[in-house]
Amino acid sequence: MSKPIVAIVGRPNVGKSTLFNVLAGETISIVKDTPGVTRDRIYADCSWLDMNFTLIDTGGIEPDSRDVILSQMREQAEIAIATADVIIFIVDVRQGMVDADSKVADMLRRSRKPVVLAVNKVDSFAKFGNDVYEFYNLGIGEPIPVSAASRLGLGELLDAVCAHFDASQLEEEDDDRPRIAIVGKPNVGKSSIINKLTGENRVIVSDIAGTTRDAVDTAIVHNGQEYVFIDTAGLRRKSKIKEDLERYSIIRTVAAVERADIVVLVIDAVEGVTEQDAKIAGIAHDRGKGMIIAVNKWDAIEKNDKTIYEFTRKIRDTLAYMPYAEMLFISAKTGQRLNRLYELIDAVRENQNLRVATGVLNEIMTEAVALQQPPSDKGKRLKLYYITQVAVKPPTFVIFVNDKELMHFSYTRYIENKIREAFGFRGTSLRFIIRERSGKEN
Repeated sequence: MSKPIVAIVGRPNVGKSTLFNVLAGETISIVKDTPGVTRDRIYADCSWLDMNFTLIDTGGIEPDSRDVILSQMREQAEIAIATADVIIFIVDVRQGMVDADSKVADMLRRSRKPVVLAVNKVDSFAKFGNDVYEFYNLGIGEPIPVSAASRLGLGELLDAVCAHFDASQLEEEDDDRPRIAIVGKPNVGKSSIINKLTGENRVIVSDIAGTTRDAVDTAIVHNGQEYVFIDTAGLRRKSKIKEDLERYSIIRTVAAVERADIVVLVIDAVEGVTEQDAKIAGIAHDRGKGMIIAVNKWDAIEKNDKTIYEFTRKIRDTLAYMPYAEMLFISAKTGQRLNRLYELIDAVRENQNLRVATGVLNEIMTEAVALQQPPSDKGKRLKLYYITQVAVKPPTFVIFVNDKELMHFSYTRYIENKIREAFGFRGTSLRFIIRERSGKEN
């Protein structure tokens, strides 16, 4: 199931980050009364009633600004708009409608995306109610009065946003073809990998970072099985500054990862694993996707008998939170070991859908508890009563205990390791839900 993406856009300093933080339920964006403080798009998983969506905060749009940072923020916002399913356009009732609002509205009209107009800072409808009507002049629909700071009008705003969601997007898809997102920093060879797999230049390849303008789905049949590859390069060449290009890549990655079953993180062998690789991998890990690390350009490395082990150790150290990830050393240029990718995808997919019988799980847990006593606090010891698997993709387990506060994450990790020792689950994360006997969920 693919979650809809909602982008919050508007001029600087109209309250985008405040609204984002309230809807996300935690303070994620920096909030400050200085235009240009939120420079990166930041995303969060949100839900309203029974609908889940991904929310994107953007840097403010200054349509005609020559300021370098503001112009870069405009470019980031344009990418967010292109990626989003629904856009929340936020304006400031206290500043009134300004020329820049009209220019942003023109940009949104050209996108042909559904737009919900939120008039922010309406703390008192009696005081500001009539001022809201001015924003009808933007010509993009009915203005909804809200106050992000006072949490007023948010229900009506979210109702309007969710009304634009595509019903088919919210339902489980019947399409059972494995969907594989090819993710990674710009210019690591993502498009080249897909071109080599298809045997034709389906995706434009260039040595200039960020030449792939949009994510492209490519269906490939291998040994009678159809696979859908999602190329997430998705960048416009807007800046020569690598950091800015890296920032642009995050939202495309989030959107693609949401749609994928398995994520292939492409790492440049020449450059080695980087902090940005870890960020991108973290997105896939948090969403419980299957994970394969493909080290590309392996043919360009001078090697000895220790090279592959040293490289593997560095990757495992940097991505220590996902020791389960499968790893493959390839060359998109020569095709070296590229066909092994299909074998790994099939294996990871099988592990994602693996179900373990409850009786076997409880035998493993009983043995684990006997080998390492559960923790205790102030004389009260943790007791593990029962474990059962409740879902796949990713495999999800519920453990019933006497007190979930005593179930430290390190002991959960210990139980996970015991399950992995018995069943492998290579390439997929495992999720654990801790419940007390009363049925309260962790």
